[in-house]
Amino acid sequence: MNNANNHDERMAKMTFASVYPHYLTKAEKKGRTKEELHQVIEWLTGYDEEKLQALIADKVTFETFFQQATLHPNAHLITGKICGYRIEEIENPLTQQVRYLDKLVDELANGRKMEKILRVA
Repeated sequence: MNNANNHDERMAKMTFASVYPHYLTKAEKKGRTKEELHQVIEWLTGYDEEKLQALIADKVTFETFFQQATLHPNAHLITGKICGYRIEEIENPLTQQVRYLDKLVDELANGRKMEKILRVA
C-alpha cells in the first residue's frame, strides 16, 4: 500500500510539460498528428489549444492540470490496462485521470479510430 501511495505522490508532482513531449513523439511515430493529440486531450480535459499551451509553459503539475480540467462525462468509459494497472480499479482519482490520458494516447498511437477514442456512441 505504501508503494502505491509513493506512486500516487510522484504522479501528482510530475509536470505535464515533462510528459507532453513523450505523448507527442509516441503519436507522431505512429503517423498521428499533433492536432489529433490535442483533440484527444481537449476531449478529456476541456482544454483548448491556448489553455493547453499556457499549462505547458507554466509547467503545471499533473495535480494542477487535472484540478483545473473539466473531465469529460464519458471519461469513465475509458477502461482496460495501462502500465500494468487496470484503469477502472485505480482508487486514487488523480492517478486514474492520468492513466485515462495515457490510455487515450496509447489508443491514438495504436491507430484506433477517433470516434472510438472519443467514446462517440
